[in-house]
Amino acid sequence: MTCQKLPQIRLRAIEPEDLDYLYRIENDKRLWDVGETNMPYSRYALHEYVANCPTDIYTDKQLRLMILSPEGETVGMVDLMNFDPRHQRAEIGIVVDKLHRRCGYAQAAIEEIKNYSIEIIHLHQLYAVVSKNNTHSLGLFQQAGFEATATLKDWLFNGEKFRDAILFQYFF
Repeated sequence: MTCQKLPQIRLRAIEPEDLDYLYRIENDKRLWDVGETNMPYSRYALHEYVANCPTDIYTDKQLRLMILSPEGETVGMVDLMNFDPRHQRAEIGIVVDKLHRRCGYAQAAIEEIKNYSIEIIHLHQLYAVVSKNNTHSLGLFQQAGFEATATLKDWLFNGEKFRDAILFQYFF
């Protein structure tokens, strides 16, 4: 696969055809260390989630969007969560399929979410919590203009030990 620096991605809402993709991502134990999931999801539970997927960030305090390649293939997802309209901030989380990593999709998705965050929901800041061991994500957020503002001691637990995390903030 030939990778571009910043591909022309598209973000879209979750659709029923995303069920298999979500099932694979949400049940990938390697990703559980960086999120809040610690148990597998059934296909039925994910079907119900897709069928009733929240679409109003002001009501649900979160938004999940699928990342599409220039060819229209789903290559990842980006989440805005812990949305706080009073303080005008939200946490960002992103995952890109292993086969599509290091092709600029995550960087392009962050740029799209930054635009959405300032132009549509008028945020003052985005933030991310990244494991200190996740060198690729640390570099991704630094490259996207996020500032490392704090070390969160023993913030993430992988089932065996606690790990420090870095708090990144992006101010508009």
